[in-house]
Amino acid sequence: MTDINLLQLLFNILPAVIVGLISFYFFQMHTTNEEKRRLFSLRQENQKIALPIKLQAFERMALFLERISIGKLLLRVKPKNNDLEGYENLLVQTIDQEFDHNLAQQIYLTSECWNVIKTSKNATIGIIRRTAKQEGVTNADELRQQILNALMDQTAPTEAALEYIKKEVRNTI
Repeated sequence: MTDINLLQLLFNILPAVIVGLISFYFFQMHTTNEEKRRLFSLRQENQKIALPIKLQAFERMALFLERISIGKLLLRVKPKNNDLEGYENLLVQTIDQEFDHNLAQQIYLTSECWNVIKTSKNATIGIIRRTAKQEGVTNADELRQQILNALMDQTAPTEAALEYIKKEVRNTI
């Protein structure tokens, strides 16, 4: 084969190579777009299933925060006797039981939202513990009274957490 024949062969093959490369590029783009469309469709279908479950988790955590809010907790959990330490432990135990009952909800919430809820729970327990250690608090009735007095001066930690949950729900929907 001469150089001219070889050059002529290359010129004849060149259009086929260009068409082949362009075809490969368009096929690759089509495959990528189809994969993205399929993933989008799958996410939409999962969202239809997951959204009600996520909203239910938000509802349960809002109910949890309402149940451990200090005012409602003190109304619901009455002291069995006038023992200060026993009542303090009963309040903390009630909060911990409520929290343990809702632990599974964390998989549907963002980490930040879950941390806000845990912080609210711990702050509520902290208020109870600090108030029980104050001077002048010697029995369960005084503990209840002092906690309610402290609530008048500050907002309950559960209120901030409830506001955060409401913001999360607005962003989810």
